[in-house]
Amino acid sequence: MPRALRSSSDGEEADDAEVERAFSEAALPHLGMVGCLARRLVPSGQDAEDLVQETYLRALQSWRRCPPERCGPWLATICVNLARTWHRRRACRPQEVDPPFGLELPSGRDTASEALALMTWQALHRAIRQLPAEQREAVALMGLWGFTAAEVATMSGVPRGTVLARAHRGHKRLAQLLGDQVFVREP
Repeated sequence: MPRALRSSSDGEEADDAEVERAFSEAALPHLGMVGCLARRLVPSGQDAEDLVQETYLRALQSWRRCPPERCGPWLATICVNLARTWHRRRACRPQEVDPPFGLELPSGRDTASEALALMTWQALHRAIRQLPAEQREAVALMGLWGFTAAEVATMSGVPRGTVLARAHRGHKRLAQLLGDQVFVREP
């Protein structure tokens, strides 16, 4: 709540600071998970950053009313729901084209293997973006973030079997899109 709308009592400001501190302690450890999930749910890095910011803003507003028991799945649910809203709004607008990524400075590392690894991961990300939204969510939440089918079902508001079917179809479609490419992530 903006300071202009708060009463001037020191007790309320201390309570707000305590709520924000508790929120930060519980929610910030999940920032990496939410950021990676957002990058899997929307097409551009800038949209993903906006989605993460909106996720944490909504989470803080909700935290003030009722903190969750488990913060990770709760934040993932907020992120997924905001991404769905983003896609619904985006479906009514013309498609934008992202600018190409800039070049990085050369390093002393093996650039050929780095380029190959980058190409394969970029292919994987492009393939994930081609999946239908429901399959993309199931694959990202279960396969990349390790949520159980029951947790994803709770987040999505659908039965567990539906989540399992979406994940299976998503993996099957990814295999078709990627063909025989092998993915090796180097440290």
